[in-house]
Amino acid sequence: MITVPLLDLKPQYASIKEEIQAAISRVCDSQYFIMGPEVSELESELAVYCQTKFALGVSSGTDALILALMAINLKPGDEVITTPYTFFATAGSVARLGATAVFADVDPKTYNLDPAQIETRITPKTKAIMPVHLYGQCADMDPIMEIARRHNLYVIEDAAQAIGSEYKGRRAGSIGHIGCFSFFPSKNLGAFGDGGAVTTNDPHLAEQLRILRVHGAEPKYYHKFVGGNFRLDALQAAVIRVKLKHLDNWTAGRQHNAARYNQLFIEAGLADMSGEGSSLVLPCESRESGQYALRTEAAVDPFPGHRHIYNQYVIRVNRQRDELRAFLTERKIGTEIYYPVSLHQQECFAEWGYQTGAYPHSEHAAAHTLAVPIYPELSDEQLQTVVQTIAEFFKQDLKGF
Repeated sequence: MITVPLLDLKPQYASIKEEIQAAISRVCDSQYFIMGPEVSELESELAVYCQTKFALGVSSGTDALILALMAINLKPGDEVITTPYTFFATAGSVARLGATAVFADVDPKTYNLDPAQIETRITPKTKAIMPVHLYGQCADMDPIMEIARRHNLYVIEDAAQAIGSEYKGRRAGSIGHIGCFSFFPSKNLGAFGDGGAVTTNDPHLAEQLRILRVHGAEPKYYHKFVGGNFRLDALQAAVIRVKLKHLDNWTAGRQHNAARYNQLFIEAGLADMSGEGSSLVLPCESRESGQYALRTEAAVDPFPGHRHIYNQYVIRVNRQRDELRAFLTERKIGTEIYYPVSLHQQECFAEWGYQTGAYPHSEHAAAHTLAVPIYPELSDEQLQTVVQTIAEFFKQDLKGF
């Protein structure tokens, strides 16, 4: 039986083992483990890669969000408009600072924050908009930035899954006021533990971020602000620096696998060229004005200037999602559900007063989406196995009607 894990980092490590070991040895020889030259070099390289003036390494993607919100002086009672269909940290970071996450529903095709849902949710308490570039694809940023400009709001990009993604030729993290990234090991650019980064083009915000990252001290031991310990370890920075050099090749591998999946699903009769099907819906790529397309060639973006990096490949299963997942698990094919409970339905946010049914597209995505393996080292045989097994499930399922 061919096994297909959701993610296997061992092949990636094997391909760069000597580079990684040399980088770790360099840090060990220096005995400089917190911040220092490795972090500074990484920050310069990230700023170039993300097309921003400034980048700062931080302790995690979650801490990147918290630090960004602190830098814009988010206070208890303030509101941040964001999506309910995302990882917990997006709204959790808002709650940690005593503010309120005001949710707006998502685009049912991309699962990113729908700009058309934002403006009616703005109140005098609104401080920022936090779009999430989900699964490796940028949200529709131009209308979001225009809304923010009209209402004098900050835009913080949650780009935890989107390093290298592009919107109209601009990189994720370079469009809003602050970009936030995660280097969790499962990300396209993953550390050997927790790590993250913040980016900005604003010198004042960059200075605020830099000071708040080290307990609000400037200079050391002198505190104008209460910050936090959001520093990045030198060992993690060294690992990320090695991996950053390979990131575009790995992204190309993920794009190849996405295109191949699309071809195979269409050939199997599970979807058509629109990405729609009676059994499932394929992940599309988008541009402004509600235009959507499938990636059918690995090296050709469906819309020039718009780049999807496929942190995940997520299908929408029209019926029996959980049964399909169990079927795949039995056959040693890894899957994941991102995210089974929308944030407005989470118990810890009950005080915000949201009700089930308030965000139907988010709730539908939570109930019907399923991620299948997409990492770049997958073989074509493994990709075919995933599609053939899904086709087998639906063939058996139809016999039951």
